[in-house]
Amino acid sequence: MQPAGNFFAYPPASELIRLGDGERPRFWVTIDTEEDFDWDAPFARTGFALGSIPALADCQTYFERAAVRPIYLVDWPVVADDRAVDILRPACAAGRCEIGAQLHPWVTPPHDEEVNARNSYTGNLPVALQRAKMTILRDAIGDRFGVVPTVYRAGRYGLGLESAAMLAALGFRCDTSVRSGFDYRAGHGPDYRAAPLYPWWVQTQAGPVLEVPVTTVFDGLLGRAGRTLYHRVTRSGLRAGAALARLGLVERIALTPEGIPADRAIRAIDIAIDARLPVLNFSFHSPSLQPGNTPYVRTAADLDHFYRWWDTVLDHLARRGVESTTGAEIIAMAERTAAD
Repeated sequence: MQPAGNFFAYPPASELIRLGDGERPRFWVTIDTEEDFDWDAPFARTGFALGSIPALADCQTYFERAAVRPIYLVDWPVVADDRAVDILRPACAAGRCEIGAQLHPWVTPPHDEEVNARNSYTGNLPVALQRAKMTILRDAIGDRFGVVPTVYRAGRYGLGLESAAMLAALGFRCDTSVRSGFDYRAGHGPDYRAAPLYPWWVQTQAGPVLEVPVTTVFDGLLGRAGRTLYHRVTRSGLRAGAALARLGLVERIALTPEGIPADRAIRAIDIAIDARLPVLNFSFHSPSLQPGNTPYVRTAADLDHFYRWWDTVLDHLARRGVESTTGAEIIAMAERTAAD
């Protein structure tokens, strides 16, 4: 296998990580654990809030009761908040959750770049500045949470061509920034339309990094052809994609409680199981744990619905025999598969 070197050089199908005979898929809960800010406002270094931090305690309690070990992908403002450390560090030390890194460049030192939409994607920054921000975030997580993070997610899914080599050099073993089926070029971000759904190893001079994409599937009457049509039609806007879904032709379904009804998430789970994806990668943003921070949770009723979504989805996963996993277990699984 030739070193690909970056997350955009997708491997051939034969090199994707797949389930072995008799193996069952697992699911992974990844949480973008970040500051509260207005998603519709211009990016800013200051002016954010951290009001949702105490809600991490309820979140952790919920998942502990469900026997799920989530991974909190913490960014710089969260790392600096003593309340977050008090909630998550003991849970991590007891093996009830994991701590990874998420980089929001506009709020992470060193502050050497102009704050704007293009620079909100880490991969667009100068390489030395990317490395400096990644390094300071990694070191701060180690100091504050007592663990060396090995799992990374770029804020806004903003990987760059140099990201894999930098992550490997900094000791990260796994990335989960690729959002297969999504295209962020209109906002200066990456294009993941053609990205695989299955994990794969990215080979760099500093060692391999495992990519575990956030799970998104396509459903509809058009089958595999629907994905191509969806991307062609939605160039004119997301409303076109909604029209395709209403007609039953093609629907893009992400595994998230944010904007995806539970019945559609269940359909996506079944599609992913039928495709024998080894990891079903769920994600959401921690500000959704408190009403008023995101478009998905505006009221107390919305928050109750958010947790009921998880009740429904976790019940279905249990019925399908899909158990929770962790980043460490995913890396070990991928290493075994590569060895075989």
